[in-house]
Amino acid sequence: MDSAPPVEEAVSQSADGLPPEAVALARRFFDAARSGQIEIFEQALPRGLPANLTNDKGDTLLMLASYHGHAPLASLLVKHGADPNRLNDRGQSILAGVVFKNEPEVIGILLDAGADPEMGQPSALDATKVHVYKKPYRVRSGVLTCIQVFKQEAFEQRFKDQIEKLKAANTRTMNGSSWQKAEGFST
Repeated sequence: MDSAPPVEEAVSQSADGLPPEAVALARRFFDAARSGQIEIFEQALPRGLPANLTNDKGDTLLMLASYHGHAPLASLLVKHGADPNRLNDRGQSILAGVVFKNEPEVIGILLDAGADPEMGQPSALDATKVHVYKKPYRVRSGVLTCIQVFKQEAFEQRFKDQIEKLKAANTRTMNGSSWQKAEGFST
């Protein structure tokens, strides 16, 4: 979730041929999401800013705000229709990124909005497990291996409960009247 390229570079790479002003404005929104400037979004969302606006890497405003721990902004974006299950171009989910950053308040907002802990690579559920990463570093006397352990098991049960809730909701939809009507059955 790096910063956007300079405006000139983004303009030359724009597939849509957007004018430089439009690219600059979009960049301002992405920067505002990263820094949690909720006031901008309180004005722009009701006036038509798409809540699922995506940058050149597939990161949405919700992904950027959430990853940087801006819970009030994440909540506002969700209320305006931002999709908590949107994956970026690398297949990363918003929820997994927030688990990585250990942002419990944002995790709650995303789960309440229907975020699926099994989406993405790695998924948010995967991120709750113990992972050992070995990174070799060259030093004068040879190679030093640093081991990083990442574990967020505090969220594991909550994610399992969310998965069951989502599965139950999907089963009810498939077994309920909306499915029957879609298939032409009457009750």
